[in-house]
Amino acid sequence: MGIFDKIKEKLSNEFIDIVEWLDYTEDTIAHRFERYQNEIKNNAQLIVREGQAAVFVNEGQLADVFTPGTYTLNTQNLPILTTLKGWKYGFNSPFKAEVYFVNTTLFTDEKWGTKNPITLSDDRFGLVEIRAFGTYAFKVADPGKFIVDIVGTDNNFTNFEINEHLKSLIATRFTDTVGEANLPIELYAANTTELSDTCREVMQPEFLSVGISLERFFIENVSMPEDLKKEIFEYSRIDKIDLDKLTKFKTAKAIEAAATNEGGTAGAGMGMGMGFVMAQQMGNMMNPQMGSQQQAQQRQQPPAAAVPPPMPQAVQYYYAMNGAQSGPVGYEQMQSLFASRTINRETLVWKAGMDGWKALKEVDELKSFLGGNTPPPLP
Repeated sequence: MGIFDKIKEKLSNEFIDIVEWLDYTEDTIAHRFERYQNEIKNNAQLIVREGQAAVFVNEGQLADVFTPGTYTLNTQNLPILTTLKGWKYGFNSPFKAEVYFVNTTLFTDEKWGTKNPITLSDDRFGLVEIRAFGTYAFKVADPGKFIVDIVGTDNNFTNFEINEHLKSLIATRFTDTVGEANLPIELYAANTTELSDTCREVMQPEFLSVGISLERFFIENVSMPEDLKKEIFEYSRIDKIDLDKLTKFKTAKAIEAAATNEGGTAGAGMGMGMGFVMAQQMGNMMNPQMGSQQQAQQRQQPPAAAVPPPMPQAVQYYYAMNGAQSGPVGYEQMQSLFASRTINRETLVWKAGMDGWKALKEVDELKSFLGGNTPPPLP
């Protein structure tokens, strides 16, 4: 072999005959095919495996995209080669072009979450704050657009490099979506599947605009402050129960507790007194005639000597707090509780003589707490 043949063989060996990429990582989205001082040989073999796409870029412009398969690189399957520099010297010359392999498989279990609480307006609870987090999955749907718009000249582009952008996009669109949903606050946690589907539909166009497809989107949890949770639970229970039955039940429990209170004579006395009253009422019901005779005897008794009537007792109020009965307290104490916002206009209130519990705003003598200057009606 002559010296010129050896030089020719050496040069031809420097030209790349096979263009392929074996991915041994789990996070690479795009990889540029590297050739140190080498060029791609005419009629070289391009091998694109399943889950890949090969993108050719010439002088910064997209040339062509190859899907999985084996190709011979020549002017028949890559027309852009006819315009590449070097071909003017003959079709047996090598050519220069940047080749990017794009991973088109599904990237799963990507995390997202709201960095700051989302403020929403609720008709019953006013302004409330919620947080949310979950997972999503995406893949490259348009390799050419993805290389041009996102990767640029990065020789090894990973999902870590784009995750921050995607998470910011998700958080923004999630905030818009839940704000426009206008659901009652307690229903957000119970409708995560519907919200997930809606959010995916809203976000998909923006993902596709850079060549990415949002394949799955999941909301795993919607959380809110603990005090708001308790308030929602209490509201839900009150909305479902019969307040009249609840009042009677709690009154009976209070009488039972007072009657069994061995340490307090006042409680024992009250229990005994209530027992006597209840016994008398039961006796009257069982023997109506005896009850009528007692009432007639009471009417026939001569009037007692003129003595001043007893001093009127101050009205005592009971109020509902965190699903439990509190009190009794006087009028001034109720006014102080209202002023300190311990209770409000919707707080349930009861006093002797009322048929059942009512909101504070519906009790005549307590309406003055609401800011009006009109005195209550005369008794």
